Amino acid sequence: MRPLHIALAVLVAAVWGVNFVVIELGLAHFPPLLFSALRFLVAALPAVFLVGRPTVAWRWIVGVGLVLGVAKFGLLFIGMDRGMPAGLSSLVLQAQAVFTALFAALFLSERPGRRRVLGMGVALAGIGVAAVDEGAGGPVLGFALVILAAACWGVSNVLTRRAAPPDSLNFMVWVSTVPVLPLFGLSLLVEGWDRDAEALAALDPAGAGTVVYVAWISTVFGFAAWGFLLRHHPASSVAPFTLLVPVFGMSSAALLLGEDVGPLRWCAAALLVGGVALTSPARSRPAVAPPRPEAREARV
Repeated sequence: MRPLHIALAVLVAAVWGVNFVVIELGLAHFPPLLFSALRFLVAALPAVFLVGRPTVAWRWIVGVGLVLGVAKFGLLFIGMDRGMPAGLSSLVLQAQAVFTALFAALFLSERPGRRRVLGMGVALAGIGVAAVDEGAGGPVLGFALVILAAACWGVSNVLTRRAAPPDSLNFMVWVSTVPVLPLFGLSLLVEGWDRDAEALAALDPAGAGTVVYVAWISTVFGFAAWGFLLRHHPASSVAPFTLLVPVFGMSSAALLLGEDVGPLRWCAAALLVGGVALTSPARSRPAVAPPRPEAREARV
């Protein structure tokens, strides 16, 4: 990869890592389900009018939209709202690679090799260490919700593999149209009209900025840049940069939010990132070939 493209890959990883800090800041302005709904609304509009028609069947767009947009992000935002730290969330969410491998073996008949089984074991050990660290005084419910979010992400990855979208940005923009109404409806039912109306009435530049970041910078820019890299380089060259996401997530949370990162958490990070690296090996392929969905799994 050329130095400029390496810099772009690192920038995307940084954008996705810092995204967890921005989510935590946004949760100070919005209820979690409303915040998630606004994220997808702003990500879809006006981009949906610019990316062209969907390149895959609607059943895949709706399926991924519900599992990824409603379930995964709903659980993640609620878990973080219940006290799950931003840095730890960025780390634990990478367990999606383990769930993806498990669900692919169950539903796609993909037999995991020895390296992948070893990676799953190492990653699960990292989750265990993180659970011990967080269980010492952290929100157990928030931790469990983020684990469930990772499992939902694994399901959406399997659906994405079956869909095999040729254009990741087009696919993500159309997927973003699906969760908007369900999330708004759930927000009204669970969080209440009064709370939602109060949050929207109190909207200020800081709150609006968090929505713009998670929608346009993390989603639209992130996927556009990632798709560009995958069109110009083999997946095996691009995919490893996603392992930097929890590194940026934990570092930015420590710097910007003052989160404490102790020895146990660093140990969990080393195990989980190393396990994900073993669990999701990317296969070498010509740079001119269309991107494979599995190269896009470890992102927010």
